[in-house]
Amino acid sequence: MATKVTRISAKDNGSKTREEKDDVVTRKVSVKAKGSESKKAVAEKKAKAKEIKKAEKKADKKEKKVGYFRGSAQELRQVRWPNRKETWKMTFSVIIYVVILATAIMLLDALLQLIFNKLLGGN
Repeated sequence: MATKVTRISAKDNGSKTREEKDDVVTRKVSVKAKGSESKKAVAEKKAKAKEIKKAEKKADKKEKKVGYFRGSAQELRQVRWPNRKETWKMTFSVIIYVVILATAIMLLDALLQLIFNKLLGGN
């Protein structure tokens, strides 16, 4: 089974930021307004442009949320999960490491307690 590899690059793909898009919409409205249109028509167009911006912003938020879960699912598909044998091997390795480390800490604690008792003249 062939896996699909997605290559990601840091190149600028020429996409505009939210502010640049908003500036373009505002400029278009103001250029049209300079013609023979009335102030009421200009105000209506600006209000419509604001509504469009709000709708786009709402859609972007929704797409970000959906995109997060899509990206998470894609990452989970790329994970190489261990089989049962590897899982038990790693589990026993962790248990052995914990036992060795706990023993070392207990020995160090006992040694330091002995040293401090001798130095301070305790029992």
